[in-house]
Amino acid sequence: MNIVPCVSWVKRGVSKAKPDRVQLDKDDLKRLIEEAKENLDEHLEEEEDDEQETDGATASKTNPVGKRNHDEEMEEDVVAKYNLDDYDEEDESEALAGIGNLAYFASPDDDPYFTTKGEYDSDDEDFEIKATDNLIVAGKAEKDVCSLEIYVYNEDNANLYIHHDIMISSFPLAVEWMNFDVGEDKPGSFVAVGSMEPVIEIWDLDVVDSLEPVTVLGQKAKKKKSKKASGHGHTDAVLDLSWNSAVRNVLASASADFTVALWNLTEGKVVTSITQHKEKAQCVKWHPFEQQTLLSGSFDNTAKVYDCRNPNSTYKSWDLNGEIERVLWDTHKPFNFYASTDKGVIYYIDSRMDKQLFTLSAHDEAVTGISQSYKVPGLLVTTSSDKMFKVWDVQDNKPSLVLERNLKMGQLYCSECCPEAPFVFAMVGMERNEGLGH
Repeated sequence: MNIVPCVSWVKRGVSKAKPDRVQLDKDDLKRLIEEAKENLDEHLEEEEDDEQETDGATASKTNPVGKRNHDEEMEEDVVAKYNLDDYDEEDESEALAGIGNLAYFASPDDDPYFTTKGEYDSDDEDFEIKATDNLIVAGKAEKDVCSLEIYVYNEDNANLYIHHDIMISSFPLAVEWMNFDVGEDKPGSFVAVGSMEPVIEIWDLDVVDSLEPVTVLGQKAKKKKSKKASGHGHTDAVLDLSWNSAVRNVLASASADFTVALWNLTEGKVVTSITQHKEKAQCVKWHPFEQQTLLSGSFDNTAKVYDCRNPNSTYKSWDLNGEIERVLWDTHKPFNFYASTDKGVIYYIDSRMDKQLFTLSAHDEAVTGISQSYKVPGLLVTTSSDKMFKVWDVQDNKPSLVLERNLKMGQLYCSECCPEAPFVFAMVGMERNEGLGH
């Protein structure tokens, strides 16, 4: 079964017309293979340690000499298995064994095992991204394989197709597009990915055939001894992400370790850890116009608004009935925000006041997605684990149901409005990869 838990739009005109392709040399390929094997060994060691602890056994200490010998043997095995000694000398007509052939050929026409030569061209119309195209980034999990699927959507032609995909290391929980190059401090097209791991991967959407992220924020801990975030980042899964478009090098992340972290993308480190939630921080959203104002929601049944110049002392909190699933600022009335809960209820709140402007019983189960049209005031779209997609008119704080549909996608996990098309929404769920609502 396919699960697509998260989605994000990419604005028109920011992507490269012809994305770059990765070219790996011998050293890069060898490093990637060794890192993958080391990660697998660490994972197996952790599982073995956990089993020994459960049985009450004491893990034996590793002999340093034996460890060094093991590393040397592992390197020799990698070189021999993938024929890396002859990597640079191989004739272009020979395919590299194992992982190498994934990125060895710049064009499939060069691959002797590719039988439909001439039918594929990296410069063809589908590969080129036009100025009128949006991209959609969808996180996907299928059995043991996790990936990002990059779709091209053209409103004029009503086209939607997969342009390329990116293999990732863990189950994706949140994707956030950023018009910021973390390596060169300039505009770009990148996506931040939060997952079941306590780290955030940053991928370049202008590069296809990538085998590793541009950078990784935080670090994986071998043992989760504490729920509190460390100075290096989170200690548990990253549940949501929000990029600050006004202060472009700042990213906010919400985590199952109960904290919200503010990252300096240029330096790649946490500059502030917000510790006001008493349970998992489920969602986070920067204000669309005030660069210092941040909104978060948690399993502790509260929504909070912070002044991030001093967020642990300057904030407001609202106690709501239910665990908070999603939060969203109203771009048309920027003092107001929405908060949805696991009980199917949406609260609409003026951040200057203590009471709600209205409460809407929107779904029978958790409201997992809530989005509004950027150009049409009062147009609100919701999705739910009850499998229903609904359109609401919430003008004048008097919500009324306009449309509801079962999209036959199983449980729905989120929805996002196209930045340029006010009536186009992307929705993702359990049984199908992507849905578009008009």
